[in-house]
Amino acid sequence: MTAPAWMLLAVFLGALLLLAWPVARMMDAVLNGRFAWGHRVEAPLYRLAGVDARQEHGWLRYALGLLLFNMLGLLAVYGLQRLQGELPLNPQGMAPVSPDSAFNTAVSFVTNTNWQGYGGETTLSYLTQMLALTVQNFLSAATGIAVVVALVRGFARHSAQTLGNVWVDLTRVTLWVLLPLSLVTALVLAGQGVIQNLSPYQAVDTLESVSWQTPRLAADGQPVTGADGQPVMDEHRSATQTLAMGPVASQLAIKMLGTNGGGFFNVNSAHPFENPSAASNLVQMLAIFLIPTALVFMFGRMVGDLRQGGALLAAMVLVFVLAVVAATSAEQQGNPLLATIGADAQPSATQAGGNMEGKEVRFGVRASTLFATITTAASCGAVNAMHDSFTPLGGAVPLVMMQLGEVIFGGVGAGLYGMLVFAVMAVFIAGLMIGRTPEYLGKKIETHEMKMVAIAILVTPLLVLLGTAVAVMAEAGRAGIANPGPHGFSEVLYALSSAANNNGSAFAGLSANTPFYNVLLGLAMWFGRFGVIVPVLAMAGSLAAKKRLAVTEGTLPTHGPLFVALLVGTVLLVGLLNYVPALALGPVVEHLMLHAH
Repeated sequence: MTAPAWMLLAVFLGALLLLAWPVARMMDAVLNGRFAWGHRVEAPLYRLAGVDARQEHGWLRYALGLLLFNMLGLLAVYGLQRLQGELPLNPQGMAPVSPDSAFNTAVSFVTNTNWQGYGGETTLSYLTQMLALTVQNFLSAATGIAVVVALVRGFARHSAQTLGNVWVDLTRVTLWVLLPLSLVTALVLAGQGVIQNLSPYQAVDTLESVSWQTPRLAADGQPVTGADGQPVMDEHRSATQTLAMGPVASQLAIKMLGTNGGGFFNVNSAHPFENPSAASNLVQMLAIFLIPTALVFMFGRMVGDLRQGGALLAAMVLVFVLAVVAATSAEQQGNPLLATIGADAQPSATQAGGNMEGKEVRFGVRASTLFATITTAASCGAVNAMHDSFTPLGGAVPLVMMQLGEVIFGGVGAGLYGMLVFAVMAVFIAGLMIGRTPEYLGKKIETHEMKMVAIAILVTPLLVLLGTAVAVMAEAGRAGIANPGPHGFSEVLYALSSAANNNGSAFAGLSANTPFYNVLLGLAMWFGRFGVIVPVLAMAGSLAAKKRLAVTEGTLPTHGPLFVALLVGTVLLVGLLNYVPALALGPVVEHLMLHAH
């Protein structure tokens, strides 16, 4: 990894920590009811909705409220897609989305995954982009933050039967955290050149004309063949290009801040209208990690010990830096089959300029690999380069970051509650080694908590591995694979890892917009999201009811280097061990085959 790459990483981490600390203080005040001015704004909303803001909920009612809230969102997003042809703000006359694609997209945006099997600018109207996708970006992010706040209350409270009011938490997160941050970020991005309008698509003249051929079709829709049996081709020429317009900056801001990731354009943050400059690229990377980092600081404040948040942050940063180094080094080495030939007619060790395939020239290898690691570490899924074009080991890093459970910073809320699940697992392992009942933050970890931890940790590997097995065995699944061999397997494994871990990015080589993949990935996304949320809330309810134990000489400190090392080891071993055979069949074999040639 070169010196400029290290400098970029250092600038990113330094700016992130400076920005996250004040955001954490704001979130702590908002979510703990210390934002007095906000009560006057919230009160009419609660009366209108029939919500008693003073009544708190137990874990089951909290979970059922979230499930109902997200089910209603699922129906709304599905309906808007199916009816968009009859609705306003559709200047391009976009047709209704097919039932299977509408189902997949609705589940995707409700679960904070934002997997997209379609091109946004060629499929969705402005109304659908704004009212369905952008709104759901706010609500799915608010859901994740509400869950982690409930879990932290479980650790902070003692002998309590409630975790807070789900409707109050969702309202406060949306009104006082996500909306203000999104407004500021949207204005910054618009200032950098990200478009924001409701204009029809623009036709512009190109400097050069483009020629292409298409098969001539008969009345029955079949290609016309000539005397030689080959299709008759028609020549086409054009000197114009259609430029997509739309309300991009407003969606882009919450897409990044909410770690949603779904792009207005098909190529996402590689599009110059969505990510026009190096400065906008840095802003987007900072936005992805901003709230997950702030939540770690907020965790320390809520449990009354900032060192606890510092330990979790140290573990996240350590694994993240290792991943960035691995991905950047692999891409800077490039493809050994394209190594530069020197004056002595001997190939050099590296490809000149590194592996630039699938990357934007204005970002290069350094900013592309850093972005790829950030977006897959944070459960975001936005991309500024095509991961399908990475080297085998470079592409393995984003894959592994998702398979760790999206806990290295992770999605808004989801990353922290996932890391806290691993922290409970780490103290349990330590308790087994020393023969002492494990404790975390003064709460005794017993059978019920470990059952919930086991479910939360195992549900996503089961979805990924079983889903991948079904896809490669089924004819409909194999039909979407364009690249044979281990790379094609990696594409399928990546798609299921992205869906079940609610990331949303893709290798971009798998034809996944089919009824088979739309249904399979939709189910993986739904159960990958709520199959973790429900046991996490159940564990939170159990912890809140327990008394906090006094610290003794036998208590394992959970704020020092020893615990950080134990936590990192638990994440890497427990989180990744399930995937080792699948990784060996995909990127590892592809890497060995590449160097064998």
